[in-house]
Amino acid sequence: MENLLTADYKLLDSPEVLMYLFHPRAEMGHSSLSKNSTDIRIPVEEGVFISGRLHLKDKGVPTILFFHGNGEIVSDYDGLGPLYNQIGINFLPVDYRGYGQSNGIPTSSAMMKDCHTILKHTLEFLSSEGFTGPLLLMGRSLGSASVLELASRYPKDVKGLILESGFAYTGPLLSLLGVNLEKLGFEENKGFGNLDKIKAYHGPTLIIHAEKDHIIPYSDGQALFEASPASQKILLKIPKANHNDIFIHGFKEYMMEVKKLADSASLL
Repeated sequence: MENLLTADYKLLDSPEVLMYLFHPRAEMGHSSLSKNSTDIRIPVEEGVFISGRLHLKDKGVPTILFFHGNGEIVSDYDGLGPLYNQIGINFLPVDYRGYGQSNGIPTSSAMMKDCHTILKHTLEFLSSEGFTGPLLLMGRSLGSASVLELASRYPKDVKGLILESGFAYTGPLLSLLGVNLEKLGFEENKGFGNLDKIKAYHGPTLIIHAEKDHIIPYSDGQALFEASPASQKILLKIPKANHNDIFIHGFKEYMMEVKKLADSASLL
């Protein structure tokens, strides 16, 4: 597995973008972990590491490698990890630089480079520890950029793809967040390229999106779904939900579809 960027994200590393795109915060204190949860550290370059937390069900079941949204950290998912375990899935959320227990400074280029190292480390860890279930990638909001980068580059290593509140287009998202695109000189071909990247992944795909998402519109979820070449794909709309209350309105349906995809990936 190579750890190389094939796109130039320098424009997305501009201070006027980073101030809106990333909202890092440290994990305060130490979480009281269950006996099935373990903290991990993933070195991404000299002196810099990414934190993650494995919520373990069993080494023979599917594992979800999860990239969260821009205002979240790994410990925010401490309550959700056991719920994934209950439906027969290992759950491994990871942070970005400067988030949670991770060090370093978050940038777009670093995020897109680090995800390669994170996947490589995860695959090596699962293999060395005797895990036999398939690996699924899941990204929420900003995390959709990382998982689509990985799914497009390493489709044979990824047995299933889940996007929750993912974005298809970079420009409209940056504009809504407050970035002056004209002043920045931004064009869509200088963005993350999510819509193009999903076209390279043919494995089982689940796209979950809130009907009334006020940050990333439902139409982005539709665009990703339509661009996906997967023969097995589902678009789950969560009625009445917005970007931040999707679980309140559709938790049962959300988890049901995730389990279905994980079960189907286990049969591949």
